[in-house]
Amino acid sequence: MLKIIAPTLMLIPTALLSPKKFLWTNTTMYSLLIATLSLQWLLPSHYPHKNMTPWTGIDQISSPLLVLSCWLLPLMILASQNHLQHEPIARKRIFITALITIQPFILLAFASTELMLFYISFEATLIPTLILITRWGNQPERLSAGIYLLFYTLISSLPLLVVMLYLHMQIGTLHLTILKLTHPVLNNSWTDLLSSLALLTAFMVKAPLYGLHLWLPKAHVEAPIAGSMLLAALLLKLGGYGIMRVTLLMGPPSNYLYYPFITLALWGALMTSSICLRQTDLKSLIAYSSVSHMGLVIAASMIQTHWAFSGAMILMISHGLTSSMLFCLANTNYERTHSRILLLTRGLQPLLPLMATWWLLANLTNMALPPTTNLMAELTIMIALFNWSTPTIILTGIATLLTASYTLFMLLMTQRGTLPTHITSIQNSTTREHLLMSLHILPMLLLILKPDLISGTLS
Repeated sequence: MLKIIAPTLMLIPTALLSPKKFLWTNTTMYSLLIATLSLQWLLPSHYPHKNMTPWTGIDQISSPLLVLSCWLLPLMILASQNHLQHEPIARKRIFITALITIQPFILLAFASTELMLFYISFEATLIPTLILITRWGNQPERLSAGIYLLFYTLISSLPLLVVMLYLHMQIGTLHLTILKLTHPVLNNSWTDLLSSLALLTAFMVKAPLYGLHLWLPKAHVEAPIAGSMLLAALLLKLGGYGIMRVTLLMGPPSNYLYYPFITLALWGALMTSSICLRQTDLKSLIAYSSVSHMGLVIAASMIQTHWAFSGAMILMISHGLTSSMLFCLANTNYERTHSRILLLTRGLQPLLPLMATWWLLANLTNMALPPTTNLMAELTIMIALFNWSTPTIILTGIATLLTASYTLFMLLMTQRGTLPTHITSIQNSTTREHLLMSLHILPMLLLILKPDLISGTLS
Protein backbone atom coordinates (compact mmCIF):
# COMPACT_ATOMS: atom_id res chain seq x y z
CA MET A 1 0.00 0.00 0.00
CA LEU A 2 2.80 2.40 0.95
CA LYS A 3 4.61 1.86 -2.34
CA ILE A 4 1.67 3.56 -4.08
CA ILE A 5 0.71 6.15 -1.42
CA ALA A 6 4.32 7.39 -0.92
CA PRO A 7 4.96 8.10 -4.65
CA THR A 8 1.51 9.71 -4.85
CA LEU A 9 2.46 12.07 -2.02
CA MET A 10 5.75 12.81 -3.77
CA LEU A 11 3.71 14.08 -6.72
CA ILE A 12 2.95 17.20 -4.64
CA PRO A 13 6.59 18.48 -4.60
CA THR A 14 6.80 17.45 -8.28
CA ALA A 15 3.84 19.72 -9.08
CA LEU A 16 5.18 22.57 -6.96
CA LEU A 17 8.83 22.45 -8.07
CA SER A 18 8.73 21.34 -11.71
CA PRO A 19 10.00 23.94 -14.20
CA LYS A 20 7.20 25.80 -15.96
CA LYS A 21 7.91 24.12 -19.30
CA PHE A 22 7.71 20.54 -17.94
CA LEU A 23 4.92 20.94 -15.36
CA TRP A 24 2.24 19.04 -17.29
CA THR A 25 4.65 16.47 -18.72
CA ASN A 26 6.21 15.63 -15.35
CA THR A 27 2.97 15.29 -13.38
CA THR A 28 1.17 13.33 -16.13
CA MET A 29 4.03 10.89 -16.75
CA TYR A 30 4.75 10.35 -13.07
CA SER A 31 1.08 9.71 -12.23
CA LEU A 32 0.78 7.35 -15.24
CA LEU A 33 3.75 5.43 -13.88
CA ILE A 34 2.00 5.12 -10.49
CA ALA A 35 -1.20 3.99 -12.27
CA THR A 36 0.74 1.29 -14.14
CA LEU A 37 2.34 0.17 -10.88
CA SER A 38 -1.07 -0.09 -9.22
CA LEU A 39 -2.21 -2.71 -11.75
CA GLN A 40 -0.47 -5.35 -9.60
CA TRP A 41 -3.40 -5.06 -7.15
CA LEU A 42 -5.66 -6.71 -9.71
CA LEU A 43 -3.77 -10.01 -9.48
CA PRO A 44 -6.16 -12.49 -7.84
CA SER A 45 -5.22 -13.62 -4.37
CA HIS A 46 -6.79 -16.42 -2.35
CA TYR A 47 -6.28 -14.64 0.93
CA PRO A 48 -9.16 -12.54 2.32
CA HIS A 49 -6.81 -9.51 2.44
CA LYS A 50 -3.66 -8.75 0.47
CA ASN A 51 -0.87 -6.44 1.62
CA MET A 52 -2.31 -6.44 5.12
CA THR A 53 -1.04 -3.82 7.58
CA PRO A 54 -2.64 -2.86 10.92
CA TRP A 55 -4.84 -0.23 9.22
CA THR A 56 -5.09 -1.12 5.55
CA GLY A 57 -5.68 -4.23 3.50
CA ILE A 58 -6.79 -4.93 -0.02
CA ASP A 59 -9.48 -7.46 -0.81
CA GLN A 60 -11.54 -8.31 -3.88
CA ILE A 61 -13.99 -5.44 -3.31
CA SER A 62 -11.40 -2.69 -2.88
CA SER A 63 -8.69 -3.64 -5.40
CA PRO A 64 -10.62 -2.68 -8.61
CA LEU A 65 -11.66 0.65 -7.07
CA LEU A 66 -8.09 1.38 -5.95
CA VAL A 67 -6.75 0.72 -9.45
CA LEU A 68 -9.53 2.89 -10.95
CA SER A 69 -8.63 5.82 -8.69
CA CYS A 70 -4.91 5.54 -9.57
CA TRP A 71 -5.77 5.28 -13.27
CA LEU A 72 -7.94 8.39 -13.31
CA LEU A 73 -5.41 10.79 -11.77
CA PRO A 74 -3.23 11.14 -14.93
CA LEU A 75 -6.41 11.36 -17.02
CA MET A 76 -7.72 14.23 -14.89
CA ILE A 77 -4.41 16.09 -15.26
CA LEU A 78 -4.44 15.40 -19.00
CA ALA A 79 -8.02 16.67 -19.37
CA SER A 80 -7.40 19.93 -17.49
CA GLN A 81 -4.56 21.30 -19.64
CA ASN A 82 -6.64 23.35 -22.02
CA HIS A 83 -8.96 24.58 -19.27
CA LEU A 84 -5.97 26.08 -17.39
CA GLN A 85 -4.12 27.34 -20.44
CA HIS A 86 -4.39 31.06 -19.67
CA GLU A 87 -3.95 30.81 -15.89
CA PRO A 88 -0.74 31.98 -14.17
CA ILE A 89 1.75 29.22 -13.38
CA ALA A 90 1.14 29.50 -9.61
CA ARG A 91 -2.57 28.71 -10.07
CA LYS A 92 -1.76 25.75 -12.30
CA ARG A 93 0.47 24.37 -9.55
CA ILE A 94 -2.25 24.87 -6.92
CA PHE A 95 -4.84 23.18 -9.16
CA ILE A 96 -2.66 20.10 -9.76
CA THR A 97 -1.76 19.97 -6.06
CA ALA A 98 -5.46 20.03 -5.12
CA LEU A 99 -6.08 17.11 -7.50
CA ILE A 100 -3.16 15.13 -6.11
CA THR A 101 -4.16 15.82 -2.48
CA ILE A 102 -7.47 14.01 -2.97
CA GLN A 103 -5.71 10.89 -4.21
CA PRO A 104 -4.14 9.57 -0.94
CA PHE A 105 -7.45 10.12 0.87
CA ILE A 106 -9.37 8.13 -1.75
CA LEU A 107 -6.78 5.34 -1.65
CA LEU A 108 -6.96 5.23 2.16
CA ALA A 109 -10.77 5.20 2.09
CA PHE A 110 -10.87 2.22 -0.27
CA ALA A 111 -8.10 0.28 1.49
CA SER A 112 -8.73 0.98 5.18
CA THR A 113 -9.73 -1.97 7.34
CA GLU A 114 -10.60 0.27 10.28
CA LEU A 115 -13.89 2.16 10.24
CA MET A 116 -12.64 5.36 11.88
CA LEU A 117 -9.78 5.72 9.38
CA PHE A 118 -12.31 5.08 6.62
CA TYR A 119 -14.57 7.82 8.00
CA ILE A 120 -11.73 10.36 8.26
CA SER A 121 -10.49 9.76 4.71
CA PHE A 122 -14.10 9.61 3.40
CA GLU A 123 -14.71 13.09 4.84
CA ALA A 124 -11.29 14.50 3.94
CA THR A 125 -11.97 14.12 0.20
CA LEU A 126 -14.62 16.82 0.60
CA ILE A 127 -12.25 19.77 1.14
CA PRO A 128 -10.07 19.55 -2.02
CA THR A 129 -13.23 18.79 -4.08
CA LEU A 130 -14.84 21.90 -2.66
CA ILE A 131 -11.76 23.97 -3.57
CA LEU A 132 -11.84 22.60 -7.14
CA ILE A 133 -15.53 23.41 -7.60
CA THR A 134 -15.64 26.83 -5.94
CA ARG A 135 -12.35 28.16 -7.35
CA TRP A 136 -12.14 26.62 -10.82
CA GLY A 137 -15.82 26.15 -11.67
CA ASN A 138 -17.17 27.87 -14.77
CA GLN A 139 -20.35 29.69 -13.78
CA PRO A 140 -21.28 32.11 -10.94
CA GLU A 141 -23.53 29.42 -9.37
CA ARG A 142 -20.46 27.41 -8.39
CA LEU A 143 -20.60 28.80 -4.84
CA SER A 144 -24.15 27.57 -4.29
CA ALA A 145 -23.10 24.19 -5.77
CA GLY A 146 -20.23 24.07 -3.25
CA ILE A 147 -22.58 24.91 -0.38
CA TYR A 148 -25.01 22.17 -1.46
CA LEU A 149 -22.18 19.63 -1.61
CA LEU A 150 -20.78 20.69 1.78
CA PHE A 151 -24.05 20.67 3.69
CA TYR A 152 -25.49 17.50 2.17
CA THR A 153 -22.28 15.63 2.97
CA LEU A 154 -21.78 17.02 6.47
CA ILE A 155 -25.38 16.67 7.63
CA SER A 156 -25.54 13.06 6.45
CA SER A 157 -22.18 11.99 7.83
CA LEU A 158 -22.43 13.32 11.39
CA PRO A 159 -24.90 10.55 12.40
CA LEU A 160 -22.43 8.06 10.86
CA LEU A 161 -19.71 9.28 13.25
CA VAL A 162 -22.04 8.98 16.24
CA VAL A 163 -22.98 5.40 15.33
CA MET A 164 -19.31 4.48 14.83
CA LEU A 165 -18.55 5.72 18.35
CA TYR A 166 -21.56 3.73 19.64
CA LEU A 167 -20.30 0.59 17.87
CA HIS A 168 -16.85 1.10 19.37
CA MET A 169 -18.42 1.36 22.82
CA GLN A 170 -20.39 -1.87 22.24
CA ILE A 171 -17.66 -4.02 20.70
CA GLY A 172 -14.41 -2.35 21.72
CA THR A 173 -12.98 -2.21 18.21
CA LEU A 174 -13.83 -0.86 14.77
CA HIS A 175 -11.48 -3.17 12.87
CA LEU A 176 -13.42 -4.70 9.97
CA THR A 177 -11.69 -8.10 10.17
CA ILE A 178 -12.66 -8.44 13.84
CA LEU A 179 -16.16 -6.99 13.32
CA LYS A 180 -16.84 -9.76 10.78
CA LEU A 181 -16.03 -12.38 13.46
CA THR A 182 -18.30 -10.90 16.13
CA HIS A 183 -22.05 -11.42 16.07
CA PRO A 184 -23.85 -8.53 14.35
CA VAL A 185 -24.52 -6.00 17.10
CA LEU A 186 -27.34 -4.29 15.24
CA ASN A 187 -30.51 -6.38 15.22
CA ASN A 188 -34.15 -5.34 15.02
CA SER A 189 -34.80 -3.15 18.06
CA TRP A 190 -35.65 0.50 17.38
CA THR A 191 -32.28 1.89 18.51
CA ASP A 192 -30.48 -0.55 16.24
CA LEU A 193 -32.83 0.27 13.38
CA LEU A 194 -31.98 3.97 13.78
CA SER A 195 -28.27 3.12 14.04
CA SER A 196 -28.43 1.14 10.81
CA LEU A 197 -30.26 4.04 9.17
CA ALA A 198 -27.59 6.49 10.32
CA LEU A 199 -24.84 4.14 9.05
CA LEU A 200 -26.44 3.96 5.64
CA THR A 201 -27.63 7.56 5.13
CA ALA A 202 -24.14 9.05 4.72
CA PHE A 203 -23.36 6.59 1.93
CA MET A 204 -26.78 7.00 0.35
CA VAL A 205 -26.18 10.75 0.01
CA LYS A 206 -22.73 10.15 -1.44
CA ALA A 207 -23.89 7.46 -3.88
CA PRO A 208 -26.48 9.33 -4.36
CA LEU A 209 -29.90 7.83 -3.72
CA TYR A 210 -32.81 9.44 -5.58
CA GLY A 211 -34.28 12.07 -3.25
CA LEU A 212 -30.88 12.80 -1.69
CA HIS A 213 -29.29 13.55 -5.04
CA LEU A 214 -29.96 17.28 -5.42
CA TRP A 215 -26.33 18.27 -4.76
CA LEU A 216 -24.99 16.09 -7.57
CA PRO A 217 -26.27 17.77 -10.78
CA LYS A 218 -25.37 21.18 -9.33
CA ALA A 219 -21.85 20.11 -8.38
CA HIS A 220 -21.28 18.36 -11.73
CA VAL A 221 -22.49 21.21 -13.87
CA GLU A 222 -20.43 23.84 -12.04
CA ALA A 223 -17.23 21.80 -11.56
CA PRO A 224 -14.25 22.05 -13.92
CA ILE A 225 -13.61 18.95 -16.05
CA ALA A 226 -11.27 17.34 -13.50
CA GLY A 227 -13.88 17.94 -10.77
CA SER A 228 -16.62 16.29 -12.85
CA MET A 229 -14.42 13.27 -13.61
CA LEU A 230 -13.47 12.99 -9.95
CA LEU A 231 -17.08 13.19 -8.74
CA ALA A 232 -18.54 10.80 -11.31
CA ALA A 233 -15.79 8.22 -11.35
CA LEU A 234 -14.57 8.09 -7.75
CA LEU A 235 -16.53 10.02 -5.13
CA LEU A 236 -19.86 8.39 -6.04
CA LYS A 237 -18.13 5.01 -5.79
CA LEU A 238 -17.16 5.80 -2.20
CA GLY A 239 -20.89 5.72 -1.46
CA GLY A 240 -21.45 2.34 -3.14
CA TYR A 241 -18.32 0.89 -1.51
CA GLY A 242 -19.40 2.15 1.92
CA ILE A 243 -22.85 0.54 1.55
CA MET A 244 -21.20 -2.79 0.64
CA ARG A 245 -18.87 -2.64 3.63
CA VAL A 246 -21.47 -1.52 6.16
CA THR A 247 -24.34 -3.84 5.16
CA LEU A 248 -22.09 -6.80 5.94
CA LEU A 249 -21.88 -5.67 9.56
CA MET A 250 -25.60 -5.34 10.12
CA GLY A 251 -26.77 -8.94 10.28
CA PRO A 252 -29.97 -10.10 8.65
CA PRO A 253 -31.52 -7.06 6.98
CA SER A 254 -34.62 -5.55 8.50
CA ASN A 255 -37.37 -5.06 5.93
CA TYR A 256 -38.47 -1.75 7.47
CA LEU A 257 -35.06 -0.36 6.61
CA TYR A 258 -34.29 -1.97 3.28
CA TYR A 259 -37.57 -1.77 1.37
CA PRO A 260 -37.69 2.06 1.26
CA PHE A 261 -34.08 2.24 0.09
CA ILE A 262 -34.49 -0.37 -2.66
CA THR A 263 -37.80 1.17 -3.78
CA LEU A 264 -36.28 4.65 -3.92
CA ALA A 265 -33.19 3.41 -5.75
CA LEU A 266 -35.19 1.60 -8.48
CA TRP A 267 -37.80 4.33 -8.76
CA GLY A 268 -34.96 6.86 -8.91
CA ALA A 269 -33.31 4.97 -11.78
CA LEU A 270 -36.62 5.33 -13.62
CA MET A 271 -37.20 8.98 -12.74
CA THR A 272 -33.69 10.25 -13.46
CA SER A 273 -33.64 8.41 -16.81
CA SER A 274 -36.87 10.23 -17.67
CA ILE A 275 -35.36 13.55 -16.53
CA CYS A 276 -32.39 12.88 -18.87
CA LEU A 277 -34.78 12.74 -21.83
CA ARG A 278 -35.75 16.38 -21.40
CA GLN A 279 -32.44 17.93 -20.37
CA THR A 280 -31.14 20.85 -22.39
CA ASP A 281 -27.74 20.97 -20.69
CA LEU A 282 -25.24 18.30 -21.77
CA LYS A 283 -23.32 18.10 -18.48
CA SER A 284 -26.55 17.97 -16.50
CA LEU A 285 -27.77 15.07 -18.67
CA ILE A 286 -24.60 13.05 -17.96
CA ALA A 287 -24.87 13.89 -14.22
CA TYR A 288 -28.46 12.63 -14.01
CA SER A 289 -27.47 9.46 -15.89
CA SER A 290 -24.95 8.83 -13.07
CA VAL A 291 -27.78 8.97 -10.51
CA SER A 292 -29.74 6.43 -12.56
CA HIS A 293 -26.80 3.99 -12.80
CA MET A 294 -25.90 4.32 -9.14
CA GLY A 295 -29.55 3.55 -8.28
CA LEU A 296 -28.97 0.03 -9.59
CA VAL A 297 -25.76 -0.25 -7.55
CA ILE A 298 -27.58 0.78 -4.34
CA ALA A 299 -30.47 -1.64 -4.97
CA ALA A 300 -28.02 -4.48 -5.59
CA SER A 301 -25.86 -3.69 -2.53
CA MET A 302 -28.93 -3.72 -0.30
CA ILE A 303 -30.01 -7.27 -1.12
CA GLN A 304 -26.55 -8.59 -0.22
CA THR A 305 -26.29 -11.70 -2.39
CA HIS A 306 -23.05 -12.75 -4.11
CA TRP A 307 -24.53 -12.09 -7.54
CA ALA A 308 -25.78 -8.65 -6.53
CA PHE A 309 -22.43 -7.60 -5.02
CA SER A 310 -20.61 -8.86 -8.09
CA GLY A 311 -22.93 -6.94 -10.44
CA ALA A 312 -22.68 -3.76 -8.33
CA MET A 313 -18.90 -4.01 -8.33
CA ILE A 314 -18.63 -4.40 -12.13
CA LEU A 315 -21.17 -1.60 -12.70
CA MET A 316 -19.23 0.79 -10.46
CA ILE A 317 -15.99 0.27 -12.40
CA SER A 318 -17.67 0.34 -15.84
CA HIS A 319 -19.70 3.43 -14.97
CA GLY A 320 -16.61 5.15 -13.56
CA LEU A 321 -14.79 4.85 -16.88
CA THR A 322 -17.85 5.53 -19.08
CA SER A 323 -19.15 8.63 -17.28
CA SER A 324 -15.65 10.05 -16.97
CA MET A 325 -15.21 9.63 -20.74
CA LEU A 326 -18.58 11.27 -21.44
CA PHE A 327 -17.62 14.27 -19.30
CA CYS A 328 -14.33 14.57 -21.20
CA LEU A 329 -16.23 14.54 -24.50
CA ALA A 330 -18.73 17.11 -23.24
CA ASN A 331 -15.76 19.25 -22.19
CA THR A 332 -14.14 19.07 -25.65
CA ASN A 333 -17.43 20.35 -27.12
CA TYR A 334 -17.66 23.07 -24.47
CA GLU A 335 -14.10 24.28 -25.11
CA ARG A 336 -14.90 24.76 -28.79
CA THR A 337 -18.46 26.13 -28.72
CA HIS A 338 -18.41 27.74 -25.22
CA SER A 339 -21.87 26.37 -24.57
CA ARG A 340 -23.33 23.26 -22.97
CA ILE A 341 -26.83 23.78 -24.37
CA LEU A 342 -27.57 20.85 -26.69
CA LEU A 343 -29.34 23.00 -29.28
CA LEU A 344 -26.31 25.26 -29.66
CA THR A 345 -23.71 22.49 -29.98
CA ARG A 346 -25.39 20.11 -32.40
CA GLY A 347 -24.20 18.79 -35.75
CA LEU A 348 -20.51 18.52 -34.91
CA GLN A 349 -19.91 15.19 -36.68
CA PRO A 350 -18.88 16.64 -40.08
CA LEU A 351 -16.49 19.06 -38.38
CA LEU A 352 -14.88 16.63 -35.91
CA PRO A 353 -15.32 13.15 -37.42
CA LEU A 354 -12.83 11.38 -35.14
CA MET A 355 -14.46 12.87 -32.05
CA ALA A 356 -17.77 11.51 -33.35
CA THR A 357 -16.22 8.01 -33.21
CA TRP A 358 -15.33 8.51 -29.54
CA TRP A 359 -18.85 9.82 -28.89
CA LEU A 360 -20.32 6.71 -30.51
CA LEU A 361 -18.11 4.34 -28.48
CA ALA A 362 -18.81 6.14 -25.19
CA ASN A 363 -22.56 6.18 -25.82
CA LEU A 364 -22.64 2.51 -26.76
CA THR A 365 -20.91 1.54 -23.52
CA ASN A 366 -23.23 3.87 -21.59
CA MET A 367 -26.32 2.13 -22.94
CA ALA A 368 -24.79 -1.29 -22.10
CA LEU A 369 -24.33 -2.72 -25.57
CA PRO A 370 -23.08 -6.32 -25.65
CA PRO A 371 -20.32 -7.41 -25.05
CA THR A 372 -19.41 -4.50 -22.72
CA THR A 373 -18.92 -5.03 -18.99
CA ASN A 374 -21.78 -2.52 -18.45
CA LEU A 375 -24.18 -5.07 -19.97
CA MET A 376 -22.75 -7.88 -17.86
CA ALA A 377 -23.18 -5.76 -14.72
CA GLU A 378 -26.75 -4.67 -15.51
CA LEU A 379 -27.83 -8.21 -16.37
CA THR A 380 -26.25 -9.60 -13.18
CA ILE A 381 -28.00 -6.95 -11.08
CA MET A 382 -31.34 -7.49 -12.85
CA ILE A 383 -31.16 -11.25 -12.32
CA ALA A 384 -30.22 -10.81 -8.64
CA LEU A 385 -33.11 -8.37 -8.10
CA PHE A 386 -35.51 -10.62 -10.03
CA ASN A 387 -34.57 -13.57 -7.80
CA TRP A 388 -35.19 -11.43 -4.75
CA SER A 389 -38.55 -10.09 -5.94
CA THR A 390 -40.21 -10.70 -9.32
CA PRO A 391 -41.91 -7.29 -9.88
CA THR A 392 -38.53 -5.47 -9.85
CA ILE A 393 -38.05 -6.67 -13.45
CA ILE A 394 -40.66 -4.09 -14.57
CA LEU A 395 -38.75 -1.18 -13.01
CA THR A 396 -35.30 -2.34 -14.12
CA GLY A 397 -36.60 -3.16 -17.62
CA ILE A 398 -38.16 0.29 -18.12
CA ALA A 399 -35.02 1.95 -16.68
CA THR A 400 -32.85 0.08 -19.21
CA LEU A 401 -35.15 1.11 -22.05
CA LEU A 402 -35.03 4.76 -20.95
CA THR A 403 -31.22 4.59 -20.61
CA ALA A 404 -30.95 3.51 -24.24
CA SER A 405 -33.39 6.28 -25.25
CA TYR A 406 -31.58 9.18 -23.56
CA THR A 407 -28.17 7.90 -24.68
CA LEU A 408 -29.29 7.86 -28.31
CA PHE A 409 -30.90 11.28 -27.79
CA MET A 410 -27.57 12.62 -26.50
CA LEU A 411 -25.64 11.10 -29.41
CA LEU A 412 -28.05 12.44 -32.06
CA MET A 413 -28.30 15.89 -30.52
CA THR A 414 -24.53 16.41 -30.29
CA GLN A 415 -23.46 14.79 -33.57
CA ARG A 416 -26.31 15.08 -36.08
CA GLY A 417 -28.62 17.86 -37.24
CA THR A 418 -27.88 21.16 -38.90
CA LEU A 419 -24.91 23.13 -37.64
CA PRO A 420 -25.95 26.23 -35.63
CA THR A 421 -25.28 29.48 -37.53
CA HIS A 422 -23.00 30.96 -34.85
CA ILE A 423 -20.37 28.23 -35.34
CA THR A 424 -18.30 29.53 -38.24
CA SER A 425 -14.87 28.10 -37.45
CA ILE A 426 -13.89 25.38 -34.98
CA GLN A 427 -10.56 24.28 -33.58
CA ASN A 428 -9.42 20.79 -34.68
CA SER A 429 -9.31 17.95 -32.18
CA THR A 430 -5.86 17.47 -30.66
CA THR A 431 -3.64 14.43 -30.04
CA ARG A 432 -3.98 15.05 -26.29
CA GLU A 433 -7.76 14.64 -26.50
CA HIS A 434 -7.51 11.46 -28.55
CA LEU A 435 -4.99 10.03 -26.09
CA LEU A 436 -7.35 10.91 -23.23
CA MET A 437 -10.27 9.09 -24.91
CA SER A 438 -8.09 6.09 -25.77
CA LEU A 439 -6.97 5.74 -22.16
CA HIS A 440 -10.64 5.66 -21.11
CA ILE A 441 -11.85 3.21 -23.73
CA LEU A 442 -8.88 0.79 -23.65
CA PRO A 443 -9.47 -0.47 -20.07
CA MET A 444 -13.18 -0.90 -20.91
CA LEU A 445 -12.40 -2.99 -23.99
CA LEU A 446 -9.74 -5.02 -22.19
CA LEU A 447 -11.99 -5.73 -19.21
CA ILE A 448 -14.51 -7.36 -21.56
CA LEU A 449 -11.89 -10.09 -22.04
CA LYS A 450 -11.45 -10.78 -18.31
CA PRO A 451 -14.31 -9.30 -16.27
CA ASP A 452 -13.56 -11.44 -13.20
CA LEU A 453 -10.74 -8.98 -12.38
CA ILE A 454 -13.39 -6.47 -11.30
CA SER A 455 -16.25 -8.75 -10.27
CA GLY A 456 -15.30 -8.77 -6.58
CA THR A 457 -15.09 -12.56 -6.47
CA LEU A 458 -12.16 -14.94 -6.21
CA SER A 459 -11.12 -16.34 -9.58
